[in-house]
Amino acid sequence: MAGSEKEKESELGKSSFGEKCSDLAKKQRAKFYILRRCIAMLVCWHEKNDRKDD
Repeated sequence: MAGSEKEKESELGKSSFGEKCSDLAKKQRAKFYILRRCIAMLVCWHEKNDRKDD
């Protein structure tokens, strides 16, 4: 388990500032990716429904 080693470091507070920032940036990127996908899906769905009404 590769994650357990990282978990031990963060529990002990040995993670460097750079590692914490990197981890936070990865989480934020993932959240923005999901948000972009949801918005794109809603826009496409809305456009598809507009075409049906014509």
